[in-house]
Amino acid sequence: MKIEFLGTGGAIPIPRPGSYSKVCKEAREKGVPYSRMGPSVFIHDLRLLIDTPEEIRLQLERAHIQRVEAGIYSHWHPDHTMGRRIWETMAFETKKAWGTTVYLPEQVATDMKQFLGSWDHLQFMHQQGWIDLQVLQDGHSFIKNNIKVTPFRLHEEYVYAFLLEENEKKVLIAPDELYKWEPPAHLIGNLDLAILPMGMVEFSWKTKERLIDRAHIERIREATFEETLEVMKKLRAKKTIITHIEEVDNLGHDELHEIAMDLQKEELNVMFAHDTMQIEI
Repeated sequence: MKIEFLGTGGAIPIPRPGSYSKVCKEAREKGVPYSRMGPSVFIHDLRLLIDTPEEIRLQLERAHIQRVEAGIYSHWHPDHTMGRRIWETMAFETKKAWGTTVYLPEQVATDMKQFLGSWDHLQFMHQQGWIDLQVLQDGHSFIKNNIKVTPFRLHEEYVYAFLLEENEKKVLIAPDELYKWEPPAHLIGNLDLAILPMGMVEFSWKTKERLIDRAHIERIREATFEETLEVMKKLRAKKTIITHIEEVDNLGHDELHEIAMDLQKEELNVMFAHDTMQIEI
């Protein structure tokens, strides 16, 4: 199973226009792996695209991906959905997107009917014949090229993670929102790879100084990096890759590599993703 990180940024990619933070200046000067576009993952074996941030056209072009046969959305938030016009763009000449099926997990479909006009837009593209829009009820999966894809809700019930299974191989992809999630027993110790969002950086890694007030974290219901590490330890996946890295945390590629090295000294097989990174399981 070949997985490519098209974009590894969070709600605010790096660099952010108008920002002269350390990470933004570094990203402008050096590009990838210091720059990060919006969150998206591509499963090559399935030609499956997970989420469509605003930069998805540029991401697909940069990765030389010529064909997408399926798409799925983790939740309705704009950093994961606002590039959805890619389905029309890719169907422009043929008027058909090669039979592209776009899956919406049950709650994602419900939320898209309420927020951002996403449901109306996807329905329009379905009516035009550019996509085959399908709502995937909770508990249901789809199988493509002998790989089973199962969406399931996290603690925040509007957001889904995905379990990919191929023979004995199991991969967990959680694009965002681990707040208060407790891994279920069937995942613990049974994953070849876990892809997790970083979460908010509550404390400085080096100085341990508090950076964000705890009351603010609870008010916006976000997981912290420390809580993500606890999830990682509970899952006991053979390898963990952390993504969805926010500009506001001001941690560059080199600093994240140092953090990963510190964690590996604790015998934790973890690394941070960067745009264009590929991994085979």
